[in-house]
This record gives sequence, structure tokens and C-alpha cells, in this order.
Amino acid sequence: MKIRRASLKDFLGIKKLIKEYPDTLLQKHLPKASEFFVAIEDGKIVGCCALVIYSKRLGEIRSLAVSKDFQHRGIATALIDACITFAKKKDIYELLSVTGVPALFDKHGFGTFNNEKFALLKIL
Repeated sequence: MKIRRASLKDFLGIKKLIKEYPDTLLQKHLPKASEFFVAIEDGKIVGCCALVIYSKRLGEIRSLAVSKDFQHRGIATALIDACITFAKKKDIYELLSVTGVPALFDKHGFGTFNNEKFALLKIL
């Protein structure tokens, strides 16, 4: 498996992968192709994750998806690591993620801010 920055030609594969999760991933307002990292296995996109940089201080890891046939192989962890490494190179020092799998992000040091219990989201 290889992790790399996505290109515009990867965007159809990214959208196809995200469509595998219609109930858990936002289908509208996807990040730009250039904000994604992709996991490639045998020439096929099997995972994706975006790092959206909002300011010199803050970025968001979002749109993380791994093909159901390739789960539990460390692909999600590798994609999160790629986003974190890139954020550090850009001197971003705060990352957030809205996730349904908090244990995965806990492994990478993510946690609540000041022990808050909820992150609230309103989709307009």
C-alpha cells in the first residue's frame, strides 16, 4: 500500500469511495482534490482522507474513508499520520476532526477541548 497526495485525476475514485458511506460521510461540500491523501493498493484507491487548512493555526482532518474490503489493515491510521505530518510541515498547530470513531483519533492524541463532551454541527 502507498499513501500519497491526491491529484485531480483521483477525484472520481475519491468520490466513489465516499459514496460507499452515504449515512456517515457528508456527500456534499467535499474538500478539493488537492486537500486529499489517498491510499493506493494495486493501482486502486482503497482509502482517502482530507486535510483542510482553515488558517495558519487550524486544520481539520475529514472525509476519512477506507474501502470495506481493506479495513483493519492500518490504512486509516496511515492516512491520519500523513495528514498530521503534512500539517506539521505547514506549521499548523491545532487539528480537529468530527468523527464517529473517536477511538481511532484517540490513538493519535486527539481529545476533547477542556473536557467538553460534545462537538455540535449544523449542516446548512
